[in-house]
Amino acid sequence: MNGEKLGIGLYGANGHQIHRLLQNHPKAELLAHVGLETVIDPTKMPENVSVQAYDSLEAMLGDSRLSVISLCSPYRRDQARDAVLCLQAGKHVLAEKPCALQESDLDAIIEAAGRSGRHFREMSALEFAQPYMAMRDIVRSGEIGEIVQVFAQKSYPYHDRRPQDPDVDGGLVGQVGIYLLRFIEQVAMQRVIDVTAVETALGNPVPGGRLSMAATLTMKLENGGVACGVANYLNQPGFGKWGNDHLRLFGTKGILESTDGGARTRLVIGDRDCGSIDFEKPGYTEFDRFLDAILLNAPASAESLESMLHPTRMAIRAIRSAQRNR
Repeated sequence: MNGEKLGIGLYGANGHQIHRLLQNHPKAELLAHVGLETVIDPTKMPENVSVQAYDSLEAMLGDSRLSVISLCSPYRRDQARDAVLCLQAGKHVLAEKPCALQESDLDAIIEAAGRSGRHFREMSALEFAQPYMAMRDIVRSGEIGEIVQVFAQKSYPYHDRRPQDPDVDGGLVGQVGIYLLRFIEQVAMQRVIDVTAVETALGNPVPGGRLSMAATLTMKLENGGVACGVANYLNQPGFGKWGNDHLRLFGTKGILESTDGGARTRLVIGDRDCGSIDFEKPGYTEFDRFLDAILLNAPASAESLESMLHPTRMAIRAIRSAQRNR
């Protein structure tokens, strides 16, 4: 702990590293990093703060000023090992998605977090962002009845920096398909109990490239409902948004949807078209909630961590299903 601020160390730049969030942040400050020399702009850091560059994660973990490590590990296949190492060193951990590529590695993270009493969080949750927080409130109210079917879509553009090796970032399902599972579990509030997936490299501009360009997931829900989702790297610049996202919830009493990357919403209850939903209330940032849990000494529950990481567990199973279905 550094005064009333949490000291943060960053490891790796393979993902959505949080350095920009730390510029003049009231609750945390960047004190150390590994491998971000070309990413961090020293002119945007407070003048009285010394940001130490380390050669390795192990060396940085010896810095007693650090309470939190943010992981964007160079290879996602190694990130669970890195997370366990940080937790064992007594550090809280924020990890880029997917935090693990094997269920055994996911279990190791949960066990290490439980033993250490430290907080672990995977980046890019949906439940605190709008319009999804408002949609979840409507689902929770029972206004659209029992959720019977869900359709989810997540589409990103292709660019040359997309790794052809899925071990680097988790591949299409690990990077993009995981959002489909989060839509269902964090917004529709239905637990996925089974998932199958197929994917294709059709459209990959790299000859012989291993990057899948599109995937389809079908899922069974714990309440007896069903869901399907599509993930791809086929979004086009003309769409006007980086993420071409759709989420449609079909309930026994109504339909609730968000389309065009959250730009449009619609609620239909029986014979009433209620139009757009109200989501003027600002969403929360998952990073600030993570910091608050640490600063308030909130207990780190293994049960809640397992629930939070359940979409990742299902994404891992979807990856295995796609491999079997090739």
